[in-house]
Amino acid sequence: MEINISDRRDIKIEDILELYRANKWSSADKPTELYNGLTNSHTLLSAWDNGKLVGIGNAISDGHLVVYYPHLLVHPDYQGKGIGKLIMERMQERYKDFHMQMLTADGEAIDFYQKTGFARAGKTEPMWIYNGTEH
Repeated sequence: MEINISDRRDIKIEDILELYRANKWSSADKPTELYNGLTNSHTLLSAWDNGKLVGIGNAISDGHLVVYYPHLLVHPDYQGKGIGKLIMERMQERYKDFHMQMLTADGEAIDFYQKTGFARAGKTEPMWIYNGTEH
């Protein structure tokens, strides 16, 4: 298996939806918004196995000081093979000199992100108005 990490934005919406549905993410129920959100992100990275989309991650940023990583998904059949790590390493290369890199993690994702260098932000509490179903 040779995984190619790309910054291309010409990803078919069907491929994106297949990946999100495989991970049971409710944002797949808003396909137009999901597609537009991803393709208009500051950075969009995707992982490919012989033309099959197997992972995706995006970043929202002011371009200078702060970056937020809202999505990182790897197809369940490909999890545990280092693909998410490759995407995060590429993101952190791009944003390494930024004052703040942020994300929200829960469940098993917490251990993954700690391994990539993230730590709880002091005594902060995550807060949101959320219109999803998977949490």
